[in-house]
Amino acid sequence: MLVPVGRRRSVKESERRYRGLLEAAPDAMVVVNGAGEIVLLNLQAEKQFGYRRDELVGQKVTNIIPEGFAERLIADDLRSTEAALAQVIGTGIELVARRKDDTEFPIEIMLSPLQGAEGILVTAAIRDISVRKAAEEELRRTNQILETTQAMARLGGWELDVVHDTLFWTDETYRIHETSPAEYSPTVATGIAFYAPESLPLIAAAVEDAIERGASFDLELELITATGRWISVRATGVATMEQGRTTKITGAFQDITERKRLEAQLHQSQRLEAVGQLAGGIAHDFNNLLTAIRGYAELARRGLEEDERRRDDLAEVIANADRAAALIRQLLAFGRRQVLEPRVMDPAEVVGDMASMLRRLLGEHIELATHTVRGLGWIKVDPSQLEQIIVNLAVNAADAMPDGGKLTIELCNAEFDAAYVAAHAGAIPGPYVLLAVSDTGVGMDKATQAHVFEPFFTTKEPGKGTGMGLATVYGIVKQSGGFIYVYSEPGQGTTFRIYLPRVAEQRPAAGAETPAARPSSSGTETILLVEDEPAVRSFARRTLEEQGYIVLEAAGGADALSIVASHADPIALLVTDVVMPGLQGYQLAEQLATGRPELRVLYLSGFTENSMIHHGVPDDGVAFLAKPFSTDALSEAVRRVLDGQAG
Repeated sequence: MLVPVGRRRSVKESERRYRGLLEAAPDAMVVVNGAGEIVLLNLQAEKQFGYRRDELVGQKVTNIIPEGFAERLIADDLRSTEAALAQVIGTGIELVARRKDDTEFPIEIMLSPLQGAEGILVTAAIRDISVRKAAEEELRRTNQILETTQAMARLGGWELDVVHDTLFWTDETYRIHETSPAEYSPTVATGIAFYAPESLPLIAAAVEDAIERGASFDLELELITATGRWISVRATGVATMEQGRTTKITGAFQDITERKRLEAQLHQSQRLEAVGQLAGGIAHDFNNLLTAIRGYAELARRGLEEDERRRDDLAEVIANADRAAALIRQLLAFGRRQVLEPRVMDPAEVVGDMASMLRRLLGEHIELATHTVRGLGWIKVDPSQLEQIIVNLAVNAADAMPDGGKLTIELCNAEFDAAYVAAHAGAIPGPYVLLAVSDTGVGMDKATQAHVFEPFFTTKEPGKGTGMGLATVYGIVKQSGGFIYVYSEPGQGTTFRIYLPRVAEQRPAAGAETPAARPSSSGTETILLVEDEPAVRSFARRTLEEQGYIVLEAAGGADALSIVASHADPIALLVTDVVMPGLQGYQLAEQLATGRPELRVLYLSGFTENSMIHHGVPDDGVAFLAKPFSTDALSEAVRRVLDGQAG
């Protein structure tokens, strides 16, 4: 059939315009017939796929789009093709395309039908979406990292749309509230309902202020989760204003429960440290007073006849002074200001040796059980102080089990890793031996636990305890380089967990040293006595003079230097207080040693927080006498130093 010339021109003109439109398109354009063959493409398609036009025309479209789009959309049956096209017309389809060099890249195809002379043709607008997909992947990774870090920091986001009164939560916010989008749809009214009663006025006022004035807020609040658990959260919010009014408030939730717990733990540790410093200072002054009281009572008692009644009175004074000194030692233990004599030892031996004594102490109504692991490490502590720890904890456990129960003492190796240190304020990484003492008693609430290590704090009836037992334990553990934690619930018993540093060294063989014979207490040497407390100085002078010594008395370092400068004869011994106004004891000893290198030194102190080390005195090879001391203790210490058996 002949086609009219005008119509042929019209068709050619249409084809020309259509080709022009294809070439002008910014995307690759490919026209496919019903057999899946490429019949037309533009220059952008050549560039995008790397082929010349004559290499693609007449070829199957699957050469460049291998993911089956042609099989899905192009068919010999025109009706199925039309049906398939009807489902995707105007819809972007994401596929993977292949270039001539076999490299693949993501594309988006937009399809449209075209009625041609030979049937339905499909025009595919193909866009390279590599940049977009890379950006989407980067955004996905960024969001994933953000979500992970938010989960690690327990930090969730929220947004309040003030105009539409809607509330949006991020996934972490749902987790903080211990719920999920499937269980709960946040609203302004129900969101407020999560807060504890005391926090409601704070958050309500903050949101109202943000809406009315555009103010931001940063609050610490108490929140009750969907499971009924109380947690502490930090809630922040920033208002967005448009045309003078707040349209939305964007903010963050952060679970700070663990941080608050660590802060409370650190605060308690600092409070105990401050109380310890105060206790040590008080103990220092009391030791000076007790030294004088006890010393003068001894001197007065010596001058009385055996049958004189006043001897008994003075004996009672001395006995009460000793009891007061024992209390002072407990204060020093709490404040870590006592003198320890640590040695390497097996803690299991101490617990084993104490078992029978502890059973008598606890009584028949309390069962005692001990457990020790094989390969238990050794520790370096003062054995008597370790015994005191166990006894004090056992006594407290017995008081908590008046109707009977079970006391369990466990020993095992432990290791402080980074995770444990992060969760326990003040802990130091390393190997430890764990001493755990557990009872089945009445337990303690959180308020009691917060004060349990403070001196003179007790839950016992008046007259039933001094409140120094656990304070003493705390001080010994800390001074030994360890850590102590208490775990308890009312009605569920209590466990004290004590961690003492594990050592690798072996202890010396028993009997390696033979005790020296007790020396004579008298002598005729010249002694320089330096003590800033007049009563102590006077008592010490009288004691030494009664033993036959020549005593040069000085009230301080400067006074002592002046005396030595004017005294040409030998001075055998310097007896000096460690802590004095002006020149300290070790400074005085150093200055005197330059001119009198043979001078021996005996240090005195009632304030003994590693006193020699902390006040500049070396911790090895020195003689030290702790206050309060008796006349015999002073006389024996002086004689031993003079005879070269100490110092």
